[in-house]
Amino acid sequence: MIDSFRNIFTIPDLRKRLFFTFALLAVYRVGCNIPTPGIDPQALLEFMEAMKATFLGMVNTFTGGSLERVAVFALGIMPYITASIVLQLLTVVWPYLEKLSKEGELGRRKITQYTRYGTMLISVIQSTGIALWIESQSSPGGASLVPNPGWGFRLVTVLTLTTGCAFVMWLGEQITERGIGNGISLIIFAGIIVGLPGAIGGTVQNMQSGSLSLLRVIFLCVFMLITVAFIVYMERAQRRIPVQYAKRVVGRKIYGGQNTYLPLRVNTGGVIPVIFASSVVMIPATIAGMFENEWLQKIADALAWGQPMHYLLYVVAIVFFCYFYVSIIFNPADTAENMRKYGGFIPGIRSGKRTSEYIDRILTRLTLVGALYLAAVSVLPEFLLSGFNVAGVPFFGPTLDAWLPDWITRGMGVNFYFGGTSLLIVVGVAMDFVQQLESQLVMRNYEGFMKRGRIRGRRG
Repeated sequence: MIDSFRNIFTIPDLRKRLFFTFALLAVYRVGCNIPTPGIDPQALLEFMEAMKATFLGMVNTFTGGSLERVAVFALGIMPYITASIVLQLLTVVWPYLEKLSKEGELGRRKITQYTRYGTMLISVIQSTGIALWIESQSSPGGASLVPNPGWGFRLVTVLTLTTGCAFVMWLGEQITERGIGNGISLIIFAGIIVGLPGAIGGTVQNMQSGSLSLLRVIFLCVFMLITVAFIVYMERAQRRIPVQYAKRVVGRKIYGGQNTYLPLRVNTGGVIPVIFASSVVMIPATIAGMFENEWLQKIADALAWGQPMHYLLYVVAIVFFCYFYVSIIFNPADTAENMRKYGGFIPGIRSGKRTSEYIDRILTRLTLVGALYLAAVSVLPEFLLSGFNVAGVPFFGPTLDAWLPDWITRGMGVNFYFGGTSLLIVVGVAMDFVQQLESQLVMRNYEGFMKRGRIRGRRG
């Protein structure tokens, strides 16, 4: 491992790419600390502290804490991700985009251009909403977040945040082209990982003050290692369907006649279903925080962390979005048709419709396993912190609350810094980054990090 890291810095091109990546990530972190003019920073900090358990808290984590300062890069890369997802969805229902997606490199560039336009449109809409919303909010102490509201503040905020989002998008593209790894993923990774030193420092302070015992800290470390190992295992897991290709004679050459396999990942949808599910579950609590309405407040309380309805809807939403997203990005009929065109077939399965049905059946089962895996990783950290508040369950809730131990109903009070979504992103991006370095080293005839195999990076 040490020799592999040493080899990275002995290759001029690889060293240049690595330093270029770190330099642009440093630029991104600088922009996350430059506040937008016209906002009271202390009042905003108090307000965001009270909104941690809402959708805003999750977005603030992805943007590296820049949202709580309404920094220049407060929107982060989320508008770009939203635009990309919308374009993927439209590709299925809009024949023009479907045709572009099949035109190779030219079509991909056209779709990328549309994604940029969509990013700018979403950025303008979101920054306008942020400006109007911030003007109407006040801190828990009663201080207004914007001392001098008006169209001047709104225009400056929209211009600042939209320009910042465009610059972040450019940084991500530059990292992808001239650096190492996927630039968009690395920017999200940097935004999440930047809070880790503060979380470690807070844990040490809690230990010194006696509010957190050494046993709980050891349990947290062990649980985190087990969770990371489980995520790595599941992200690399795949079902290999054997495929045989018949021999074809073209002129004087013989093609085909080989045995291969069709790899189907257990977690085909990646982290996208969890992001969608988190957004859907958090939206009611966020809306309730914006308006003073008793009925909305009851809904928000029922969907708060630790409540049975929160866990139920969260798991159901993850399962639903897993199947929904996989149905969009993977078409068994197209896969079966491409296999048939090139003379491929699955042993024991008739080509065409039968092959499509067979692949679809296996993919359906794999998606269920992947959805349950995502739900477990997403729910367990919340369970450790707040437990499972069964007292709110109708009829038999109070009985269960009295019978179950406190560590189930109240949680263990362990602040698992990386939530489920964040942990999936961090581990997945780290695996992909190591795999990229591995490929660069092997391509230059250097031994990689893994001597007995290769890390399979995440796709999607």
